[in-house]
Amino acid sequence: MILAGAQDPTLQTFENDVWWIVLIKLLGVFVVLLLLTLFTINYERKVVARMAVRPGPNQVGPKGWLQSMSDGVKLPFKEEIIPITADKVVYFIAPVISATTAFTAFSVIPFGGVVTMFGHRTALQLTDVPVSVLVLLACSSMSVYGVVLAGWASGSTYPLLGGLRSSAQMISYEVAMGLSIVAVFMTAGTLSTSQIVKAQAGNAPSSVDILGWHPTPPSWYAVLLLPSFIIYAISAVGETNRAPFDLPEAESELVGGFHTEYSSFKFALFFLAEYINMITVSALCTTLFLGGWRAPWPITAFWSGANSGYFALIWWVAKVLILLFGFIWLRATLPRLRYDQFMRFGWKVLIPVNLMWILFLAAVRVLNTEATPRNKWVVIAGMVLGVLLLAVFWPSGRKRPVQSLEEQLAERPPGSFPVPPMDLQVPPSPRARRAVAEREPATVGGGTTETPDDTPDEEV
Repeated sequence: MILAGAQDPTLQTFENDVWWIVLIKLLGVFVVLLLLTLFTINYERKVVARMAVRPGPNQVGPKGWLQSMSDGVKLPFKEEIIPITADKVVYFIAPVISATTAFTAFSVIPFGGVVTMFGHRTALQLTDVPVSVLVLLACSSMSVYGVVLAGWASGSTYPLLGGLRSSAQMISYEVAMGLSIVAVFMTAGTLSTSQIVKAQAGNAPSSVDILGWHPTPPSWYAVLLLPSFIIYAISAVGETNRAPFDLPEAESELVGGFHTEYSSFKFALFFLAEYINMITVSALCTTLFLGGWRAPWPITAFWSGANSGYFALIWWVAKVLILLFGFIWLRATLPRLRYDQFMRFGWKVLIPVNLMWILFLAAVRVLNTEATPRNKWVVIAGMVLGVLLLAVFWPSGRKRPVQSLEEQLAERPPGSFPVPPMDLQVPPSPRARRAVAEREPATVGGGTTETPDDTPDEEV
C-alpha cells in the first residue's frame, strides 16, 4: 500500500470501487469492530478499576489485556439454556438483529480520505450515500427491536420489563438524538458523512455576518454547534443503554434485564452489540462534531501531511477512544436515574431545548441570507422580546410546602388504602384498646425464695 495525499472522497469515488476492494474494506471494517470491541471491554474494566483503586484484569496475557479474547473464545462453547416458555424462533432472531444492525451502522462511517490501495484509488470508508446519517439513525433504531423482542420471547417477567423499558427509552432519546443532528444538516447542507467531514476542514471562507461583523467561524461543529453537541452526547448515552441511563438492564431490580434468560453465544451477541453501538455513536460523534478523521488544529499547524493517507486512522482512533473514555467515566461516577427522572429529562428538557436551538439557527440563517439591515433589527428585537416573555410566563415550578403526616392523612379521601407510618412506629389500634398491667420485675438468678409462711417454693 502506498500513501496518498489528503483528498476528500465524493459519492463518485465509491461508485468506481472494484468488487474485491469493497470486499477488503468490508473485511477490514469487521476486523476493526471486533478488535475495538475486545479492546474496549478491557479498556473499560481497567479504567473503572483505576478509578476504584483496585487491580482490574491482570492475569490473562500481558497485564491482563487478553482477558476479553479468552472470554470471547469461551462463551460460544458454554452450555446454552433455553426456557421452556420461550418463543424459539424470536428467541433466536433477537440477538441476531442486535448484532447485525450494529455492524451495518458502521458501513457509512469514514475512517480517512482517499488513499491508494493495491494500485487502486479508494476511500477509507466502506460506502457513502446522500442520506448516510439517516442510515445510521435507522440502524440504531432497529437495534432496539432486538432488545424488545428478546424480552418478549424469553417468556419471563423480568426480561419483559426490561424490553418495555427499552422501547420507552428508544422513543425518548432517539427523538432527541435526531433533533440534535438537524443543526449539523442545516450548517453543512448535506446528509453525506464524507461531505460533513469535508465541511469541517476549516478552509471555508468567512460567511457569518453579525450586524456588519464578519468573524471566521470555527471548523468543528462541536464548537460552532455546542448545544447540539451536548444534547447528542447525552442522547447517545441513553441510546446505548449505558449508565446512568441503563434502565433496560437495571441489574439491581431486573436481574439482568432483557438478556436475563440468554446464555452462551446468544448472550455474547448481545454483549457484542452493546459495545459496537458504543463505538458507533462515538464514531458518529467524531464524524458530525469533531472533524472526522482530520487531525486537530495544533497538529496541522506544524505538520502539513498529518491528514495524508493512512495517518488519518490515527486521529480517528484517538478521537473515538476519548469519547469511549467519557462513557466509562460516566459509568464509574454517576448512579442510575429513576424511571420518572429519565423520562422527564428526555421529554421536558432535551427535546424542548433542541427545538428552541433549531429555531434560533433557522432565524440566524434567514437573517444572513434574506433579511435587510433594517429587518434584522426587527427580527432580533422580536427574538429578545420572545425570550423575555418566556422567562416571565414560564411556569415557576415551585414545590408545594412540606406537610406533616397528620395533614397528609387528613387530605386523603375516606376509604383510602391505609398508609404505614413514616416514623416506623406502629400506633396502637383504636379497635383493640386494652389496659396493659405493669409487671413486677422478675428475679434474676437461681436459688430459692421463701413464702410468708416459711414454706420453701419448688425450684424451677
